[in-house]
Amino acid sequence: MTTSRRTSRKQQTAAAASGKAAGVMDYLRPLSEAVGISGREDAVRTLVLDTIKGHVDSIRIDALGSVQAIKRGTDGANRPRVMIAAHMDEVGFMVTGVDNDGLVRFTVVGAIDDRILPGLRVRIGDDAIPGVILWTPIHRNNDQKVVKAKNLRIDIGASGKDGANGKVKKGDRIAFDTQYLEIGDRMLRGKSFDDRVGCSVLIDVLRGGPYAVDVLAAFTVQEEIGLRGAQVAAQTLQPDAAFVLEGTTANDLPDPHADQDRPLDINPTCRVGRGPVLSIMDRSMIVDPRLLRFLRGVAEDHYIPYQLKTMPGGATDGGIIHRSAGGAPTAVISMPVRYIHTPAALINREDYQNDVALVKAALNALTWDALRF
Repeated sequence: MTTSRRTSRKQQTAAAASGKAAGVMDYLRPLSEAVGISGREDAVRTLVLDTIKGHVDSIRIDALGSVQAIKRGTDGANRPRVMIAAHMDEVGFMVTGVDNDGLVRFTVVGAIDDRILPGLRVRIGDDAIPGVILWTPIHRNNDQKVVKAKNLRIDIGASGKDGANGKVKKGDRIAFDTQYLEIGDRMLRGKSFDDRVGCSVLIDVLRGGPYAVDVLAAFTVQEEIGLRGAQVAAQTLQPDAAFVLEGTTANDLPDPHADQDRPLDINPTCRVGRGPVLSIMDRSMIVDPRLLRFLRGVAEDHYIPYQLKTMPGGATDGGIIHRSAGGAPTAVISMPVRYIHTPAALINREDYQNDVALVKAALNALTWDALRF
């Protein structure tokens, strides 16, 4: 079962209200709708630069394309230097060729479940050419097997190879065709919440402050294909500690394979609406116990609801940051996301607000004592 800090509803409401003032989510919509498949994060990078300009002391773009920004702290001359990383890239596809009939061949960039592909609407290339991933209609489909992405094609309405070649080319990135949408009072739907939600939180943090520590912000590239941008950023910034802002799987839904009368019998990993998620470990790292203990204490002191991630799967930029440039104690703070790596991910507004509140409180509370063994 997901572990969470027990607070009264009054306390949770107060924390959410504080988070609302701290994190207004003005940039989540454009960040979600921007296309930034791994290796082509240009549009996201432009948004990031526009939103943090004037709120940090220095900005640079490194050799791989990650944005590095420094916001100096206020607490004495010997302040901890804290890296906060959020990756700009998203999962998607890439054009690999065109068949004689004008259908577009593609490959997957990052981790996407083949089961969700048939019938998906997509946009191709810089001109956002609309297309649909084809599939045999149910009236003719007697094969219940999952078809691999390499055997699927994208229909862009071209009548032949020449017509398609005039619109798309090899190497063009392909993104989910999704519009950001607010659902009810609390839920938000969009693509690429992994990890544009982390980018949005980091922007809100940088536009606030200053903080007791030096903030070394890194909006990284190519996380989805190997944590590549984070390695360069960490080696350049050489932080004393690091927080990674992520989106993580909220599998808090009924088991489709269970009988209707049976209770939920799957591990939810985390639950939407229960607050930010603190990792203990994943495939790429064991979270530094000093920072985990520190973050839990900060959340409890400020009545910010939080939960512990109960499955060790997945990997984040923390997997490379914690062992780069001599190493740095690293923790991961994630947003619970339903339907992650799909065209229609869902997050909770209060989770976002509490995430921002936790990061800001942590930056004002972190001292060298918290990093001592």
